[in-house]
Amino acid sequence: MSNRLADATSPYLLQHAQNPVDWQPWGEEAFAEAHRRQVPILLSVGYAACHWCHVMAHESFEDQATADLMNANFVNIKVDREERPDVDAVYMEATQAMTGQGGWPMTVFTTPDGAPFYCGTYFPREHFQRLLRGVSRAWEQEREGVLEQGRRVVEALSAPRSLPKAAPPGPEALDTAVAALARDYDDVNGGYGSAPKFPPSMVQSFLLAYHARTGDQRSLDAAVHTAEAMARGGMYDQLGGGFARYSVDAAWVVPHFEKMLYDNALLARAYTRQWRVTGDGLARRVACETLDWMVADLRTAEGGFASALDADSEGEEGRYYVWTPEQLRAVLGDDDGAWAADLYGVTAAGTFEHGSSVLQLRSDPGDPDRYARVRAALLAARAQRVRPERDDKVVAAWNGLAIAALAEAGALFDRPDLVDHARAAARLLRDVHMYDGRILRTSRDGAAGASAGVLEDYGDVAEGLLALHAVTGEPEWVALAGGLLDTVLDHFADGEGGFFDTADDSEALFNRPRDPTDNATPSGWFAAAGALLAYAGLTGEIHYRQAAEAALSPVTLLAEKAARFAGWGLTVAETLLSGPLEIAVVGPQDDPRTRELHRAALHHAPFGTALTLGDGTADGGIPLLRDRPLVDGAPAAYVCQGFTCDLPVTTPERLRERLR
Repeated sequence: MSNRLADATSPYLLQHAQNPVDWQPWGEEAFAEAHRRQVPILLSVGYAACHWCHVMAHESFEDQATADLMNANFVNIKVDREERPDVDAVYMEATQAMTGQGGWPMTVFTTPDGAPFYCGTYFPREHFQRLLRGVSRAWEQEREGVLEQGRRVVEALSAPRSLPKAAPPGPEALDTAVAALARDYDDVNGGYGSAPKFPPSMVQSFLLAYHARTGDQRSLDAAVHTAEAMARGGMYDQLGGGFARYSVDAAWVVPHFEKMLYDNALLARAYTRQWRVTGDGLARRVACETLDWMVADLRTAEGGFASALDADSEGEEGRYYVWTPEQLRAVLGDDDGAWAADLYGVTAAGTFEHGSSVLQLRSDPGDPDRYARVRAALLAARAQRVRPERDDKVVAAWNGLAIAALAEAGALFDRPDLVDHARAAARLLRDVHMYDGRILRTSRDGAAGASAGVLEDYGDVAEGLLALHAVTGEPEWVALAGGLLDTVLDHFADGEGGFFDTADDSEALFNRPRDPTDNATPSGWFAAAGALLAYAGLTGEIHYRQAAEAALSPVTLLAEKAARFAGWGLTVAETLLSGPLEIAVVGPQDDPRTRELHRAALHHAPFGTALTLGDGTADGGIPLLRDRPLVDGAPAAYVCQGFTCDLPVTTPERLRERLR
């Protein structure tokens, strides 16, 4: 038996295609059926790597008695939140407004028109069955009251909302943000707040940029402390590289084991930038291992990057990753097994469930050769276990984040293979996801899905393409980014200097989402601002810069009230304060002198610098390269601000001096 999800492209929907529940994908047909049958809609939203989504699926959606209740009384719609973040956003706002909290799986009962009247998240089976009966009874006996509840919710959430006005953030606002972050900082464990604790990758980038501009030691210390605490704990995969979604405790010991592309791309970039500031070997190792894990475990046959690895394997969360002392001895023998248990913090009592432990590496081993041998043996043994499932849909925004991380690390660490992977992912987005300046959000197996791109897709992909251009000098990525950013200005602008999260010609929901704050990924609003600023630096077109400045207005307010949720906007604001600088390196790319100038720019220019690379004879359509010739036949670097340039320099030493 299969329901109406069998033809879906989303792996999450396909996980439910054999449920006895008559699931339908989001679309006109489902709403039309609800009107025809005059029954409510049960909307279930989740994602493929979600542990509690799996629990509810096994308990309820695979249970025939529960499915019978659902099928008889509701039209049941299943949505992948990663494929339709717009649907997720509007119903999550309703869920949070009605219950005071949110999460996934999200369970929403709506009228046939889609107006939510009862919301929740995970429900155990018996509770869920009682809820199904209660909602059905209320619909039959008190329908006018239910419809009125839905109308009130829609009216409250769709009312016009304007953000307070503020000037673009200046140095004072960024000082305020640093002070606010310091108040929330966990001086013992690193990071912010208490359990559960999420990796603050965007805040990390801001603190590094703030330190680079001001020399403030507190900011650097907080960033380095947090980075080491995360990398030493169980949230980091000590054998295979890469980070789990979050830590369930405050000390980064036990993770929620799902591994997401966006977390790892953002963290790899933050660790790369930390290495650029500090030269710290741990930061370099973690950045490279994380990117190597992304390539090994998430790269698709088409050259893009899959969304996530599941938290579960063999029906248990974390089973793939955890160890007991006995398992270590079975693989390594008694001597190495005891040594590894001490090194990785594997105890008889365990740090996780059933006496098992998550591997930690609280200090570097004194015997590197033994460590390498033990680690390789454990990794090989782990590879024989049942692997977590992979959500292999390609999400445009997250691939944009991956392209930026791979390109920057590849250039800074002399890893051309990483740059090649960035280029391949960019080509997949170009060839499969993009058309006429528009972008589709997902693809799978090289075929595009139907969901329109949202603001974060445009902003993150444009950012990634411009980062790739800065490393390669290939002009096509600038042209593609420009087309995406023109679409942002034409179709996403809110008329107040900011942006909606969906285009003006996208599917209309009861509320058009608009949120400048970061979540697990940079807000589309601030991602677009950063890309607009970089593009303005390459083109000299003032209206892109003006749009970026206007979009940064909320940072001034968030700096004091919610700095933890504005890390990317704060990072872009740092770029604005630095100019941003514009650097044109000209010379034959096969000339070592050109490469050294380019390398000096990559290593020493402020974060966010608009950097381009040309041969000194043609501008490739990049205005920053126009009228920038070689100097007496030698490669040269032009350092500019607002398209006004200093005299060109021809040696890396002179360029480094100029950038200090």
